[in-house]
Amino acid sequence: MTKTFYITTAIDYVNSRPHVGHAYEKVLADAIARWNRLNKKDVFFLTGVDENAQKNVQAAEKAGIPVKEFIDKNAELFIELCKKLNLSHDDFIRTTAKEHTIVVQRIVKKIIEKGDIYKAKYEGLYCVGCETYYTENELIDGKCPEHNKIPELRKEDAYFFKLSKYKKELQKLIPQYVTPESKAHEVLNRVNGELNDICISRHKANWGIDFPNDKKFKVWVWIDALINYISGLKDKEEVYWPAQLHVVGKGINWFHSVIWPAMLISADYKLPEKLLVHGYLTTEGKKMSKSLGNVIDPLELLNKYHADSVRYSLLRCNVFDDSDFSEDIIIERHNNELANKLGNLVSRVSTLAEKYGIEKTKSNLEIDKTLKEVKEHFNNYELHKVLEVIFHYIDKTNEYIQEKKPWEVHSPQREAPQQSEEAHSKSKSNSRKVLYELSVAIKNATILLSPFIPSTAERIAKTFNFKISLDDLEKPLDVKSKINKSEILFQKI
Repeated sequence: MTKTFYITTAIDYVNSRPHVGHAYEKVLADAIARWNRLNKKDVFFLTGVDENAQKNVQAAEKAGIPVKEFIDKNAELFIELCKKLNLSHDDFIRTTAKEHTIVVQRIVKKIIEKGDIYKAKYEGLYCVGCETYYTENELIDGKCPEHNKIPELRKEDAYFFKLSKYKKELQKLIPQYVTPESKAHEVLNRVNGELNDICISRHKANWGIDFPNDKKFKVWVWIDALINYISGLKDKEEVYWPAQLHVVGKGINWFHSVIWPAMLISADYKLPEKLLVHGYLTTEGKKMSKSLGNVIDPLELLNKYHADSVRYSLLRCNVFDDSDFSEDIIIERHNNELANKLGNLVSRVSTLAEKYGIEKTKSNLEIDKTLKEVKEHFNNYELHKVLEVIFHYIDKTNEYIQEKKPWEVHSPQREAPQQSEEAHSKSKSNSRKVLYELSVAIKNATILLSPFIPSTAERIAKTFNFKISLDDLEKPLDVKSKINKSEILFQKI
């Protein structure tokens, strides 16, 4: 029986254009999804947008555009981003969809029936950017820790979820559920302190999902948004739930590691297996923000550079820590790693293989150790280390071609023609064997690189006549199939 693997990204606010952090999270999840498909798992990969947030309404009002029109326009930009990044997602959820509303109300009703929702007066400090309330202790210098803005004081009737009731379950769950360990400790420290019930409604809001049995209230957007991971499966819920992996940025760790599992326990749902919390992309060590003017637009990057170059440069960033990212970094990684190391190797070997052919032999460029390390790092979601390991193998392959010099084939001489012909034949055979070893090494590296640079991997596979499959790591190359000189994979920038 094929094992299922359900993976999600966070859903993005559509209050503005996508930024490069959105692109990073999507390609991170995509590479993991593709790796699991290589391992013959039945993968379902979900991404999408959060359209019910109040900040979307505020942005639409500021732009002087009707809310639905504004949201539709920006949602299209995120759909375009997915296409240009060559994502392999199975569905794209928009939370204004009717089927999502039905699932949200169904799950909230289940929590009400459990006795875990009650009505009371509420007064608190509210950050519109986060769409959440904060206590004084949670603020930094009186400001939201995520948006560096002073929150609004709000007083309203509200519905509350009994989050405090699930403190013990969360204390047991979080260390196994959240990765890396440092992010598990962060939320566990908060849970171990005072865990308060949370307000899960918005009074007199005119945008969002109606609260069950009380239309004067809307469901708090975070309750609505988290449920997308179930509603996005539509009729496949029974096949794929629970999720094997949620991929989110560190700014929304709390919602996914504390509120989401508590909701699921209350509603009698099985819990997801893992929460991968990644770091931010920064510019010169500073968080990207519009106010600092250092936001990078991924759609603009993808108009200038090949999707695989953008994907690769993003996935070389450290998964768990913040990483600096810029257009210069794309160019450097494109030129030095993709063009010089991989592209140049493919070009040289394919050119020589077209000229001399290949002859089957035992390879000195073993893949076993590399494959073992790749698997270990993928299992730990250390994708940046996966790429380091693969490129170490590519470096060894480049050293091998320099050492063996398969282009040095002795030409037949007029003197002693029989001896000369034998030497030429032997020399040509040696070159063919070396080129076979090099071609096999390219095959192995390409298959392992395919989750990261999928379209380039397909082009290389076509040149060297193999399939993108882990099974093909074990298979010899077909020496009868003609290898033609490769087109230039990565033009120098």
